[in-house]
Amino acid sequence: MRKTLALLLLLAPASARALPVPAHDRIVILVMENTALNAIKPFLEAGESAVGIAVDIKHLAATPLGHDVRATAEVVGVDGKRIEFKVSARDNKDEIGRGSHQRIVIDLRSFNERLARKNVS
Repeated sequence: MRKTLALLLLLAPASARALPVPAHDRIVILVMENTALNAIKPFLEAGESAVGIAVDIKHLAATPLGHDVRATAEVVGVDGKRIEFKVSARDNKDEIGRGSHQRIVIDLRSFNERLARKNVS
């Protein structure tokens, strides 16, 4: 997955946009998580998705505005519905982050029903 940092900052929370160093760790993690999900989407059944349940990332370097941020995600383990990834991200010059990420496969209908029940008073 490849995204330009200026676009990612538009989607970021105000606290991330206020930092003097543009490549906030939340943005790096967002790119890595989305890359992991996109890597497994072709293998999910209709009505399934996967939500993040764990992130262990080291943010290694800042990225200037306008640079591309590219991430990779490699499946390194599967235990039932739990999927573990090795993830990394780079900008135009350096590796900017790396670590591990876990997702769990969910049934979207059941997931959305559980969320709706939380909204009922």
